[in-house]
Amino acid sequence: MSNHSWKVPLADVVVDDELLAATHEAVSSGWWSMGPRVAAFEEAFAELCDARHTLAVANGTAALHLALVALGCGPGDEVIVPSLNFVAAANTVVHAGATPVFCDIIGEDDLTMDPADIEAAVGPATKAIVVMHYGGFACRMDEIREIAAARGLAIVEDAAHAPGATYRGRPCGTLGNIGCFSFFSNKNLPVGEGGMVVTDDPDLAERLRLLRSHGMTTLTWDRHRGHASSYDVVTAGFNYRLDELRAAIGLVQLGRLREENDGRRRASARYRAALHGTAGIVMPFDNANALEASSHHLAVVLLPAGADRDAVRARLQAEGIQTSFHYPPIHHFSHYAALPQRVLPGTDDVATRLVTLPLFGRIEDGQVDLVIEQLLRALDGAGS
Repeated sequence: MSNHSWKVPLADVVVDDELLAATHEAVSSGWWSMGPRVAAFEEAFAELCDARHTLAVANGTAALHLALVALGCGPGDEVIVPSLNFVAAANTVVHAGATPVFCDIIGEDDLTMDPADIEAAVGPATKAIVVMHYGGFACRMDEIREIAAARGLAIVEDAAHAPGATYRGRPCGTLGNIGCFSFFSNKNLPVGEGGMVVTDDPDLAERLRLLRSHGMTTLTWDRHRGHASSYDVVTAGFNYRLDELRAAIGLVQLGRLREENDGRRRASARYRAALHGTAGIVMPFDNANALEASSHHLAVVLLPAGADRDAVRARLQAEGIQTSFHYPPIHHFSHYAALPQRVLPGTDDVATRLVTLPLFGRIEDGQVDLVIEQLLRALDGAGS
């Protein structure tokens, strides 16, 4: 089902009979809150990630918050996060009671966190590092894990962009203490809202499970099936559960993830062949290993320095092409600008040059070619 107001929408979802049948069956079952479909979704996602423990949650933000609380991040603690990221990464640190410390990117060729700057950001109050696999490209996890091990720090992987992505053959999300995924509508595995927390640590898994559902020792589904008659509350938890309807959608989408990622990979390669190094455009992550292992969540280009991004995007919009930019740096937002500021030259450099081009699994070659043609025309018209 395409968004008909755009010739080329930024993202798109497919609604077909299989998806409708799965949702109809979930609704018709009469059991809508967390139950057997959620359990099946968790089990299938565990296979994808080769993770021992998977917990479906309400959204990716809930996943991050649960991870931080489960790791004991709280008042007096600092958590290192990339500024070039969605604001949820910093908001969840604040809601855990800790303080975010912003970290720079490696540079215009690699928009993931700079391990050297992570090391520079570590202080006596540092408790954890939240890494973000930008656009589905893995961070330099060997170096980051080494820093974390030497300093006794936990690693939370923000793998919202990275279902199906790998690093040195290992699935993203399983490279730190806890991995967090998002199933928002524009993601590679779109559910609408929803997320997943993964870990190989049984103690963390148990804590995450309790925190997800009010700190209760049994669930409604357990009691419905007669597996328990009462419950205790052993910690002050949250209601971050996923429901059956979204789990039903998730199970269908999980079966399509490889095809979705492959389609994104092909379209990204078409963009790269035409745009990288043309008219001063840079398309980051121009590395064969990274390109092979990525989930290709985003097709991001950097305009040449001095180009008028607003004018370029307006020209594309006039031609029916939807764009965005990922992301406005968190340290530029009013709420976070009040924190003590670290100098982040790489992030500041790309902040005004980033443009996110349309990308989804079933994007057509003709749509990609139209974006390429109009972007180059827009740059030429902008006098760059």
